[in-house]
Amino acid sequence: MLDYVRRQLAALGAAIQLLTRLPLPVQIDYRSEVLIRSTNYYPVVGLIIGGLTGAAFWLLPQLWSETICAALILIVWVALTGGLHLDGLMDTADGVLSHRSRERMLEIMKDSRSGAMGVLAGVLTLLLKFVLILECLKWDRSDVWLYWMLIPMWARWGTVFAMALWPYARKEQGMGSYYQSVGLRQTAVSGWIALLSSLLLLIGSYRWNGGDVVPLLYTGLAVIGACVLTVLLAGGWLYRKLGGQTGDTYGAMIEVSELMMLLTLVTMNGR
Repeated sequence: MLDYVRRQLAALGAAIQLLTRLPLPVQIDYRSEVLIRSTNYYPVVGLIIGGLTGAAFWLLPQLWSETICAALILIVWVALTGGLHLDGLMDTADGVLSHRSRERMLEIMKDSRSGAMGVLAGVLTLLLKFVLILECLKWDRSDVWLYWMLIPMWARWGTVFAMALWPYARKEQGMGSYYQSVGLRQTAVSGWIALLSSLLLLIGSYRWNGGDVVPLLYTGLAVIGACVLTVLLAGGWLYRKLGGQTGDTYGAMIEVSELMMLLTLVTMNGR
């Protein structure tokens, strides 16, 4: 039993260290089985990110205007991950938008330097996120915090889903290749964690705010549906382009999923 708990804690620690820049002063042996097991806890990491950005969403408007707060919340959001997923999006854009051969696309994505397409993708993503966060700040914050937790949590589940659906694209072994054995089991376990967390958040929001639970449920389902649809469409397109996924494309799908979920939230709650 103690050994089982240690394995799970190591997996959770690996997920936190890989997906965030939160200080976790423990030494973890990044073996393939640890990395595969860590995917079970990706939604937990998303929940942590959602909680910290949600705290900023609650506190900062007490001090500054909505525009300044939107910029600061976005900075917090990016800083929590060290720009890791944004870097993956930029590398992916450089590769797949180069319209070269599959092998050349993968080679471009390995280059640490950012090209024009990558910079454009990064800037436009940040710009749209800023505008959507600014729009959310105009609403009653007690109506938004639920979705603020859901978005990063389900975006990271979407990565596990993508790992299970599509193969690794590169012939050589890279960090992403360690996840080739991720399958339906990890997708189901992480999905149950995300679903249970969503239900608890829904119940908490209802008890805190009262009112009708049906609009909360409909909006929550729409936001989660946007994540699933984004992963299927973006992952399928990348598979046709690259023949599979890479570490960069996993990060890109997190960024795009968060963006589409935010857009869905604003659409469902537009005033």
